[in-house]
Amino acid sequence: MSDKNYYIEAHDFNPNAKIISRPDIKFDEAEAGIKLHELHVKPGTKQLVNFKFNGLEIPATFIHGLHDDNKLEKTFVITAGVHPDEYPGIAALVRTANKINPEKLNGHLLLFHCVNLPGFWARSRFVPEDGFNLNSGYPGRPDGTLGERIADFFVKNIFPQADFILDLHSGSPTERLTTCLFYPEDARKDIRDISFNAAMATDIPWVLASHAKDGEYSYAANYMNVPGLLLERGYAGQCREEWIRAFERDIALLLKHFNMYDDLPELTNIPPCRKNICEQTFYLASKHTGLWYPDENIVNSIMEGRLIRKGSRLGHIENFYGEFLGDYYAEADGIIFYYTSGLAIREGEMLVAYGLLN
Repeated sequence: MSDKNYYIEAHDFNPNAKIISRPDIKFDEAEAGIKLHELHVKPGTKQLVNFKFNGLEIPATFIHGLHDDNKLEKTFVITAGVHPDEYPGIAALVRTANKINPEKLNGHLLLFHCVNLPGFWARSRFVPEDGFNLNSGYPGRPDGTLGERIADFFVKNIFPQADFILDLHSGSPTERLTTCLFYPEDARKDIRDISFNAAMATDIPWVLASHAKDGEYSYAANYMNVPGLLLERGYAGQCREEWIRAFERDIALLLKHFNMYDDLPELTNIPPCRKNICEQTFYLASKHTGLWYPDENIVNSIMEGRLIRKGSRLGHIENFYGEFLGDYYAEADGIIFYYTSGLAIREGEMLVAYGLLN
């Protein structure tokens, strides 16, 4: 489907190449290559792409490998910056795009370095123009707000090309987390199984069954039968080198898992870590609006990777006069995956997420 409200700037992967605007370029339909609207990327080449539409820019890199007749060609989509105040995935994807040699790649890579660029520059978690959350607002609308149009763009133009979607996240400036990933538990069995097996190939220790259906990868999995994962590394809005490097390793391990790329031995020569499977996650929402004080119990547990026990105090909320509003406790044994580390909390917002252990 063609969206006449966009145009493309693209150039070959060459530091001295000239950027070319391509609003109306036409290609031979029989020509081999990745086709997104009018853009083709020929086998064995890499192109730097900047989509401009609806007042938005999305920087991307498209890579078309040299096809191996003995292997099934796949299209692997990787996104970062869906929540643009979560930085390690953005940096890792930029590095990965530069490292991949298209002549050694089997299949296609569509790498979207920062899906929500306005949010990135505004240091916002959401699309600044409309407050849209790109991780919970799919499928969007073609005639909606800017955030809704971004979601619609991916649903109509990107997901139909994808054989697998990987979405990179981390903890926002007011969020601490344990390194973990989500796979689509409620998707069609074959989609669920492909996603779960891919999760086993990553270097992430905690594997969580997700029942979400309106996020980027989860919508694609549940409604368009595209397998995928959402990875979480890093926290507190920071961008540490260790997290960037770890995301690079996860990407390399997954490309190797799908027999697409095996030319990054420095990232893949060590087997991935042992996995812990969590089939149920409990999200504790605030019943008050006020000042949130997480208990040292959860602060220490997430730093040390240890369990919390049923009945453990997780924190309390006061008002601006120091008056007590409520305590919050764990309802089962589990491990903390996220908690809100910021002082401000509104009624209905998440305080703590923890996995329930069998």
